[in-house]
Amino acid sequence: MKHLVDPQQAAYLPIEDHGIIGDLHTVALVGVDGTVDWCCLPRFDAPSVFGSLLDAERGGSFSVRVRDVERTKQMYLPDSNVLLTRFLAQEAVAELYDFMVPDHPSCTSSTARQIVRQVRVVRGRATVDVDCRPAFDYGRAPHTVHMREGVGAVFTSGAGTLVLRSSAPLRAEGDAVGTTVVLEPGQTLELAVEWGGEARPIDTAEASGLLDDTLRYWDGWLRRSTYRGRYRETVERSALILKLLVYQPSGALVAAPTTSLPESLGGARNWDYRYTWVRDAAFTLYALMRLGFTEEAAAFVDWLHARCIEVPPGTGLQVLYGIDGRPALPETVLDHLAGYCGSRPVRIGNAAGEQLQLDIHGELMDSVYLFNKYGEPISYELWEALSRQLEWLEKHWEEPDDGIWEMRGSRRRFTYSALMTWVAFERAMRIARHRGMPAPVERWRDAAASAYRYVQEQCYSPELGAYVQYPDSTTLDASLLVMPLVKFAGPADPRFLSTVRRLEDLLVSDSLVHRYQDDGTDGFADREGTFNLCSFWYVEALARAGRVGEARYIFEKMTTHANHLGLYAEEIGAAGEALGNFPQAFTHLALISAATNLDRAMGSHRGPAAPRCGRQ
Repeated sequence: MKHLVDPQQAAYLPIEDHGIIGDLHTVALVGVDGTVDWCCLPRFDAPSVFGSLLDAERGGSFSVRVRDVERTKQMYLPDSNVLLTRFLAQEAVAELYDFMVPDHPSCTSSTARQIVRQVRVVRGRATVDVDCRPAFDYGRAPHTVHMREGVGAVFTSGAGTLVLRSSAPLRAEGDAVGTTVVLEPGQTLELAVEWGGEARPIDTAEASGLLDDTLRYWDGWLRRSTYRGRYRETVERSALILKLLVYQPSGALVAAPTTSLPESLGGARNWDYRYTWVRDAAFTLYALMRLGFTEEAAAFVDWLHARCIEVPPGTGLQVLYGIDGRPALPETVLDHLAGYCGSRPVRIGNAAGEQLQLDIHGELMDSVYLFNKYGEPISYELWEALSRQLEWLEKHWEEPDDGIWEMRGSRRRFTYSALMTWVAFERAMRIARHRGMPAPVERWRDAAASAYRYVQEQCYSPELGAYVQYPDSTTLDASLLVMPLVKFAGPADPRFLSTVRRLEDLLVSDSLVHRYQDDGTDGFADREGTFNLCSFWYVEALARAGRVGEARYIFEKMTTHANHLGLYAEEIGAAGEALGNFPQAFTHLALISAATNLDRAMGSHRGPAAPRCGRQ
């Protein structure tokens, strides 16, 4: 891995040097050095309590470190989201187990939002330093510390209370709490930080019981997976990560559990992804149902159902919502935070919720179609709500919008938005035929035909031999790789194949794919990395087009761009570093889709691999 060496960046671990743990309400990022440097409590979109990922001095952290360590390694315990960090020294080896107990009836030993940390010494004598310094409300709310002898410490602020429980005596250090413990082989140190809990002892027996409950839950959950393909370990890790990104009370999936991790160091493309995008719906439903996780798929459909019913008459759905369904997500800047490696601004909230992105109706209808076909029949109430959305779309689909990439420049009539308009009406007609639902089928057929002709007649450039980002442009856009995935074009359609070749000329670098040509019209001057989602779309497009050997080669190359635990951020930088919020759900959803379709294509393919990876 590439490690940052600039003095301003030295205080920050590379984004990819993290694992995550979670309890289905929130997650914590744990660095390879044993530091929790990001955690929002008690849920994903709450203010951070540990946020040194966004400001090394003011953000707050919870570190467990072993002295004289020469290197560290991380892994997940098999079939789980329990993270193990190993501290390796000449004279000692210590292991740190980090986990959060899932919110599930089977985990009867705990109902609190807490991070449990247990240090075990495997060999030699280890000196362990603990430092817990929360920073409530993104570091804006001061707090006091109250020590509880033999139990732990209580941090109290206007934003909430955090309890640190410890099996070893603690000492106050200003507004932080720490301890130093020397452990012999077989000895352990137990720690737990709990949101709003009570100060009480913790010992080896309790921590081990919580660990057993957590391991049992994840093993039982993963056993429901029906995937038996070639990439089982990679796919199942992606599934485990996606499950961590589900907010259990509502069934919503956050796009990522972090905010403001930059798409380019020092740039302004720093967004808050701790919310739920309607666009993710189809990909979420497809990935979960392909793996057999119908319960999670049904919960997400219920969340979508509620959003459709809540929409005021005569208006369209928002692009994104809070995990509890709230529509208001005002975007503000936290000027007091330095940003990751000095990348500012640090944002909370997301103004994209106020944008017009017409494509979301296509993804919505595709997800409902998939669930109705492979999950459960949808209700009449949901159908009526969807019909109202389609009526709105009929009136507005020809308007310029902000597009799938949430441009903050001028609105345009994006090709992808028209493509997904066709998907919306085409899937609605399929559901109506299959279920006999009442529907204005003739109107929908006309709308679908108009959108189809618009894409074919206005958005294809014979001169370039490719579909372009919007009419009369010369800009290529990787979102159009989904054409065969959504059945708009056959995988061997001449126009689509020609588009793929042009994308390979201009957007593909090795196995990596840029979203679009950076022509300065997206509202930002800084460049970004390649987009992992698009790379997996590229794999799937190649597999469907019969270029199976190349698809396999690129897919397996893409797996080397995951971090040491199999996690992906949103983008990859020029030196292979992770960029953007981490881990990103969309990337892991696309990986699952690419893997399952590549499996299917390889089942009938007998040709050799052809490492081409674009026209370099």
